[in-house]
Amino acid sequence: MELFELRPGAPNKAPKRKGRGHGTGNGKTAGKGHKGQKARSGGGVRVGFEGGQMPLFRRVPKRGFTNAMFKKVYTEVKLSDLECFENGTEVSAELLKEKGIISKINEGIVVLGNGNLTKKLTVKAARFTKSASEKIEALGGKAEVI
Repeated sequence: MELFELRPGAPNKAPKRKGRGHGTGNGKTAGKGHKGQKARSGGGVRVGFEGGQMPLFRRVPKRGFTNAMFKKVYTEVKLSDLECFENGTEVSAELLKEKGIISKINEGIVVLGNGNLTKKLTVKAARFTKSASEKIEALGGKAEVI
């Protein structure tokens, strides 16, 4: 580093000092107004509190079962996306990521039957839709579930 490369640092802005006199613009009540729940030391209400009215999350009926915590998230790939590969290529999740067709692998790849495919490919994925596997095998390719 040379002397001419030096630049001034970012300005250090001091935090607002509340309750330090009326000349500051934040004196006396320190921006909290006069009295009331929000002016107190434990001021405010919890998230979802509606002033004693029955909260929305308790008014809405709860039904069914959710398994979202254990849900498997697959990365979807259309058949038309596989058109960029050469004949006889073995297509895997790593190859798709390398080519930039997908950004994340997640739990695995699911191949959807959208679009057309004109090349014979060996596709390795976690899942295939029925139409996707039929289209791949109709061209002499393989749809391998891994």
